[in-house]
Amino acid sequence: MSVTPSEPKRRRRGFEPAAGLLKDRIREAGESRGFAVARLLTHWAEVVGDDIAAMARPVKVGYGREGFGATLTLLTTGAAAPVLQMQLPKIRDKVNACYGYNAISRVVITQTAPVGFAEGQVAFAPAPRAAPPAPDPVIRRQAETLSGEVQDEALRRALEALGEKVLSRPGPKKG
Repeated sequence: MSVTPSEPKRRRRGFEPAAGLLKDRIREAGESRGFAVARLLTHWAEVVGDDIAAMARPVKVGYGREGFGATLTLLTTGAAAPVLQMQLPKIRDKVNACYGYNAISRVVITQTAPVGFAEGQVAFAPAPRAAPPAPDPVIRRQAETLSGEVQDEALRRALEALGEKVLSRPGPKKG
């Protein structure tokens, strides 16, 4: 039984992977921006490395009139632009390895959104926060003695935490 284009595609029973349902839409959205290989968008950190992916993301691929080599536009913040500028040959080589041939001849860095603020906002992940240092046991005991007369348990814990913060501040301590 052959399926004609007018007939809807038959689905399997049960759940389908989300990647299969969205594959065509992602490909169409990527191709509208010039990305022939959607893997460049979806696996950007794997293609260029985590250090570069933390500084920049691909915005579009533009093709010249002659069709020889494309221009990859990267969006970055102002502070990361000089660092990224030094790594442009490395980025171009890694992206061309993703395509499998020398598709990208030039990489351009932009610090502003090429299409508007809504689409082109830089959304880079911040550095992970370090765990706060453990409080000094002497300061902890001082905070406990200062709030020891409070009967409400939640209020006493809140006052102890406040006391620890105040007592651990640098400078002259008041008791």
